[in-house]
Amino acid sequence: MKVLLAIDSSHTSHVVDMASARPWPKGTVFCVMSVVDMDKWEGMPALVEDAKREAHHLVERATEKVTESGHEAFSEIPLGYPKKAIPEYAKQWGADLVMVGSHGQSAVTRFLLGSVAHAVLRTAPCSVEIVRHRPGSPSPAQGMNILLATDGSGCSAKAVMAVANRPWPAKSQIRILSVVQLLTPETPSSASTLTSPYPTSLLEQIWNDACTRGKKAVAEARKTLSAAGLKLHEGKEIPDGEPRSLILDTAKEWGADLIVLGSHGRHGLDRMLLGSVSESVAMYAQCSVEVVR
Repeated sequence: MKVLLAIDSSHTSHVVDMASARPWPKGTVFCVMSVVDMDKWEGMPALVEDAKREAHHLVERATEKVTESGHEAFSEIPLGYPKKAIPEYAKQWGADLVMVGSHGQSAVTRFLLGSVAHAVLRTAPCSVEIVRHRPGSPSPAQGMNILLATDGSGCSAKAVMAVANRPWPAKSQIRILSVVQLLTPETPSSASTLTSPYPTSLLEQIWNDACTRGKKAVAEARKTLSAAGLKLHEGKEIPDGEPRSLILDTAKEWGADLIVLGSHGRHGLDRMLLGSVSESVAMYAQCSVEVVR
């Protein structure tokens, strides 16, 4: 497995600590990267050299910590623009996972400016984990609460397999969640009418089909994870409601350390207008989130 740790001076500690504390498949290699951001220093060569020296010390300490935890690691210090340089290197190196910290910007700032973590999530060719430190949470080495969200799709199946195929700290537990989405009107006009534009029989059939898919998704995930020897948390697995909200609320109430879910890979205008469950969860969760591709 190839894991790219994208760090800067504000995110060195929790990204590297998280990576170092977890078990990983045998033969996993880490690349510790810190991009010298030319948005800040372009046209100021003296400051670029200072930034390069600072980045060198940063990745040197981080690489040593990863190596001391028993893993192979090397470092890269490219010059460029982090939002582009990180996904481009992930593609060039053939990374399986990018781990990047979150600045925790407000929704308005994130909408107007974006963040490096958000940009990497959207454009990286591989899975991405946005790493957040949850105050008061124990070290990952003491066990993790992992919330696995699935809708039974092929994307979700890959997320299930990603969790099943990876070693986790002892005492970790996996909670499976498959949200049956409430039917919502397609237009404001239909929302304002007192009568549904659809026959009751059709709505019932759609609802029953959604419930069936949710039960099947959970059953398949439980079978895969149990076969991998992972401990499953017993809780409500098939709630109904709005998926983004329910995943975030469940993670917060349960004290999840990590949410794992698949990416449907929306691109361009669809994603801008509609967003995606995985992207919304990754942006607004209070814990770490891994979006599996």
